[in-house]
Amino acid sequence: MLMALFTSCKKEIRNETAEENLLSISEKSGASGDALERNAEDELLQSVRRATAKFHSTTLAIEAGYVPDDHCVSAPGLGGMGYHWVNPSLVDPVFDPLKPEVMLYATGPGGNLRLVAVEYIVVNVGQAAPMFGDQPFNVGGTPLPIPHWSLHVWLYENNPSGLFAPFNPNISCP
Repeated sequence: MLMALFTSCKKEIRNETAEENLLSISEKSGASGDALERNAEDELLQSVRRATAKFHSTTLAIEAGYVPDDHCVSAPGLGGMGYHWVNPSLVDPVFDPLKPEVMLYATGPGGNLRLVAVEYIVVNVGQAAPMFGDQPFNVGGTPLPIPHWSLHVWLYENNPSGLFAPFNPNISCP
């Protein structure tokens, strides 16, 4: 089952720049607890963007250990997730927000792949459940045969269902 995550892709790939796909995060100020928490989350999201923007280049993603996958994930009525490119060396019990285990790509103009989101997979070996800022991870969610948590973060494609929702109605599979 885990091997399904690591199949190879034979798609023609064209790289797009990060600037073509970045979503803006509103800058918030203020001294209230909510504003401070929002600022911390905004800073975390910006840090993850900076760390992953290079993976708009699928060539750089492959060089970094992400394995292309030719299976596009979608669900009727929910939308899609896209193509999961997993870096198997990162799938472990450690949560490092700057090193997502998965890059999610969707078919863009002309059938080329474009980076739309990242996904975290943290193997559960009895440690506390990970949090992305104030956002808890989901239990399971990916086809791994071991206990784990996962979380999607739609950094590069607006998701009407929410920044951390697994499926995005704006994503469809060909």
